[in-house]
Amino acid sequence: MVDRWSRVVYICSTLLFLLFGCTIEQQFLVSRQDRLALLQLRSSLGLRAREWPIKSDPCTTWVGIQCTNGSVTGINVSGFRRTRRGSQNPQFSVDALQNLTLLSSFNASNFPLPGPIPEWLGLQVASLKVLDLRFCSINGSIPFTLGNLSSLVELYLSSNSLAGALPSSLGQLVGLSVLDLSRNAFTGLIPVTFGALQNLTVLDMSSNRLSGEIPLGIGTLLRLQFLNLSGNSLSSSIPAQLGNLSSLVDLDLGFNTLSGSVPLDLRGLRNLQRLIVGDNSLSGQLPDNLFPPSTQLQFLVLGRNSFTGDFPELLWSIPTLQFLDVSVNNFTGTLPTNASSRVNTSSAVSNISHNSFYGNITPVIRRFSFIDMSGNYFEGPVPIYARGNTSLGTNCLRDVTSQRSRMECAAFYAERNLVFDNFGEPNATQPPPPPKSDKKNHKTIILASVFGAVGLIALLIFTIVLFIICKRKRGTTNQRGISVGPVPAGGSPPPPGASLNFSNLGDAFTYQQILQATDEFNDAKLIKHGHSGDLFHGILEGGIPVVIKKVDLDSAVKRESYLSELDLFSKVSHPRLVPFLGHFLENENEKFLVYRHMPNGDLSSSLFKKTDSEDGLQSLDWITRLKIAIGAAEGLSYLHHECIPPLVHRDVQASSILLDDKFEVRLGSLSEVCAQEGEIHQNRITRLLRLPQTSDSSASGTPNAICAYDVYCFGKVLLELVTGKLGISSSTDAAMKEWLEMTLPYISIYDKELVTNILDPSLIIDEDLLEEVWAMAIVARSCLNPKPTRRPLMRYILKALENPLKVVREDNASSERLRTTSSRGSWNAALFGSWRHSSSDVANIPATASQKVEGTSSFKQSGTTGSQGSGPNGDGNGHSSSARRHSKEIFPEPLDEEEVRRVNED
Repeated sequence: MVDRWSRVVYICSTLLFLLFGCTIEQQFLVSRQDRLALLQLRSSLGLRAREWPIKSDPCTTWVGIQCTNGSVTGINVSGFRRTRRGSQNPQFSVDALQNLTLLSSFNASNFPLPGPIPEWLGLQVASLKVLDLRFCSINGSIPFTLGNLSSLVELYLSSNSLAGALPSSLGQLVGLSVLDLSRNAFTGLIPVTFGALQNLTVLDMSSNRLSGEIPLGIGTLLRLQFLNLSGNSLSSSIPAQLGNLSSLVDLDLGFNTLSGSVPLDLRGLRNLQRLIVGDNSLSGQLPDNLFPPSTQLQFLVLGRNSFTGDFPELLWSIPTLQFLDVSVNNFTGTLPTNASSRVNTSSAVSNISHNSFYGNITPVIRRFSFIDMSGNYFEGPVPIYARGNTSLGTNCLRDVTSQRSRMECAAFYAERNLVFDNFGEPNATQPPPPPKSDKKNHKTIILASVFGAVGLIALLIFTIVLFIICKRKRGTTNQRGISVGPVPAGGSPPPPGASLNFSNLGDAFTYQQILQATDEFNDAKLIKHGHSGDLFHGILEGGIPVVIKKVDLDSAVKRESYLSELDLFSKVSHPRLVPFLGHFLENENEKFLVYRHMPNGDLSSSLFKKTDSEDGLQSLDWITRLKIAIGAAEGLSYLHHECIPPLVHRDVQASSILLDDKFEVRLGSLSEVCAQEGEIHQNRITRLLRLPQTSDSSASGTPNAICAYDVYCFGKVLLELVTGKLGISSSTDAAMKEWLEMTLPYISIYDKELVTNILDPSLIIDEDLLEEVWAMAIVARSCLNPKPTRRPLMRYILKALENPLKVVREDNASSERLRTTSSRGSWNAALFGSWRHSSSDVANIPATASQKVEGTSSFKQSGTTGSQGSGPNGDGNGHSSSARRHSKEIFPEPLDEEEVRRVNED
């Protein structure tokens, strides 16, 4: 018995020793002072036990804590979420950092710290080497004491609401390597003391409200590799001293008010790869030797300035150049004939539109995968290599639609003592003679005036009668409800086939070539049965992959569709439309259209692709999804806003968004495209007569023939990208509508976390990208507004997708600057104010949703005042009348008739 009790006592004492020993060991992992400081920081920031469990040792188990010899040297709370109680009153409360005497790194990026930076931070934490406070909702100004952090190497303060002047004391941080102050609201001058920061490699002060000159001292920062001063109000000229920055790789001075010429001293930037000076007031001629022969330049933007003279031939010949934008200037001269011989790339993109280039199109453009040459004075025939991904509108070219008038072209060439080819007709040097006078003109004018007056009276009588009839109908019948979404309908009548000649459109293939390419239309080559024809894979001679559409003319609908599509390709050209290669039109009963093959298929098949593993699916990453959304928006924006009259796609869905080998978008399914003729004016008459218009039909009654229908369908595509739910964009049934009703409440401008409930589970994103996903969801919801007149225009959608973070962040100061500096930048304020005010429709969340999402108090609070149909001033879309007037000032969208009446009464 004694031995048994001795054994029990021995075991218990051993356990106590182990427990006591672990406790002793734990005490030595982190000092008591540092542990108390971390506990205070945990409490003041409201950090969750998931990341910082209170009963464990910080040095071994707390996320983001780094220790050296028992002392805390690094803290990283980037992307952390506060507890529910901590999120109710978040503050910039980090007083406990004063007690961490060896702290060298503090990273709180993407963690909300609303409030000003405390002055003691620059006095009490002198050991800091890295301070990262990006996307922290910080306000106020930078304290002068921050210049005392003599050990600081990296300082990140971008994407906050900091304002005021930049303190000159920052020039004391001589050890600084990275200084990022971008996307704030700083004003005043750039401190001259910044010239003392000789160790800087990155200096980013873009998207602020800085003014004055660029300090000459910046030209002495010889280690600088990245310099971005864009999006400010900097004036004067570009300092020649910048040419001393031989290590500079990236220089962005765009969107300022810089004037003068580009200094030749920039030739010293021998490592420069990216130069942007667009959207300024620069002028003069570009020197031929602006860049050294060994330049590695890849990205050059000179657009939207006032440059004159001949365009340097060297810029056509830089082998590494991938993007060139010199649009909207006064460049002139002809294209070089031999520059392309020294270039070994063919994937570059160029925009030389809206200048005064003239002469024939030369083979130099072969080096570009796409080139916009519109708005110039090019003449002569269009060579074969210039067809396809080339924009040629508003020139003096033969056999091309949308060119300048004969008189305008002749006058341009005559001013320069040049011979104009007169579109290939005789008397090339003479402008067309003026019209002959008619002796009966006086009598004709009188008759036209009489008949015009009679017609005007008849129209007035018709309008009054129609108004009375509609008013009676409104009094006796109930207004129809608004449907959730439009339903696709048939196409619009194409132009008469007999009067169209498409023989010069693309290449003319033989029937034998078509059969050989498709193995005589083998079933294995069939892609799908489209509504306008059957699509087949094909391989042309030389191994060129193509897609061939076989159109059976026994169907009247298909016959009209293929004629409409050919007519479209004969009139428009854009890199976002599927490349049309040619046709075979000789058979009476069958027609064949040939397109370039898209290696990645369409969005519906590429969003999730099977991998080598069994039943494995590979999901497109978020960057690619955003790229696809922007590409599709570019194509639709071109159809809606750059074509006259505006063109409506009418078949926007995932299967019509084609993807090339680099996932660049090419819009397909173009057989349904039709013109939106007369829709705007007829809608104004509709509003004048107060006729209800709640569907997506045009005023003329053509189903879905308005651009707002494309916007609605595009909203479903965006939801497909966000949620990963296939088939949304192609479905119009009740199940889809029910799904939308359940999904849209999770998209709120007031609560980012709600969108995680509908997010594609296969997407792997960090906190930085979640805001972009949230922004795309908000854009999608705006597109899906039941009222066509309340949906945003496609050009605004494109700008929102190109700058998604501005959709979800207030930037009033920046918006004010953009409104007051120049009209070129005013789209920023006009657009992003809209998403925050007029597109913040808040719907009631189902009970299950509010229980599922953590921390939805802010959404519920906003929903009490802005929910649909609530309040005496509610409009059914989550706005009050006063908020609408504010939105109207920022974003020019139409008002409904009741809104007009309410505003007038106010």
